[in-house]
Amino acid sequence: MNVLDNLKYRFKHAGVVEKLIYVNLAVFLLVLFSSSFGKLFHANNNLFINWFALPANFNDFLSKPWTIITYGFLHTNFIHILFNLIILFFVGNLFVDYFTQKQLLSFYLLGTVFGGLIFMVGYNFFPLFAKDIDSNVLLGASAGTSAILIGIATYIPNYSFKIPLIGYVKLWHIAIIKIILDFIQISGDNAGGHLAHIGGAILGFFYVRSASNKELGIFKSIKQLFTKKKRKLKTVYKSGNKTSSKNVNKTKNQQEIDAILDKISKSGYDTLSKSEKEFLFKQGKN
Repeated sequence: MNVLDNLKYRFKHAGVVEKLIYVNLAVFLLVLFSSSFGKLFHANNNLFINWFALPANFNDFLSKPWTIITYGFLHTNFIHILFNLIILFFVGNLFVDYFTQKQLLSFYLLGTVFGGLIFMVGYNFFPLFAKDIDSNVLLGASAGTSAILIGIATYIPNYSFKIPLIGYVKLWHIAIIKIILDFIQISGDNAGGHLAHIGGAILGFFYVRSASNKELGIFKSIKQLFTKKKRKLKTVYKSGNKTSSKNVNKTKNQQEIDAILDKISKSGYDTLSKSEKEFLFKQGKN
């Protein structure tokens, strides 16, 4: 199997997180090659930036409407793409522990779109940006990754990450710090990027909140394994006390199962005690 066939095989069998990383890396390499090749002909602008970055001016956007999506896969700086893909890898893989692969892609794309809209609205509304509206463009996966980060932080806010030299930090703390930093830097050098981050964050928050009354992710199917359908009670005239005690035991078991599943959904499976894990395993075999 040659290198190209190997890459095709890996991409075909990869999850959505890995595929998004592969696509972003591939586009990044194309941008670098295009830039290097263009300099040989004294080209001042990169072809990919001209056609796939999102312009701040609405009129320019109307002539290139596809840029509301394509900018989310476009990077020109190694540090920029490195940080975006690190966030996508760690937060994206956490996200698919609770949501589906399809939902991850939806968050990424919708966050990209909404971040792009907030970027354009901001540049056309705030007088500070008026002088730059015809020359400024937006690119990068930050809006999409912001939607994923804020979405999963909204769903499991108390989930903790262990950060070297700091210790355990809850997910909602990370989300709040990120949002605050974006807000206070709106008037800075990367105003467009921070506007897009905020747009993606808003999408991620409300996407999850709108579905807060539904069971999402893998816990819906897990709970179905342990939750038995209610049946109509039959009248039993003998051994009435035994029947009553069995029903009480079943109710207590179900309550304990629900409490354990709620704990998993908020803090992760690893936070369960040994006894809780053993209890859940035994109930699953019944």
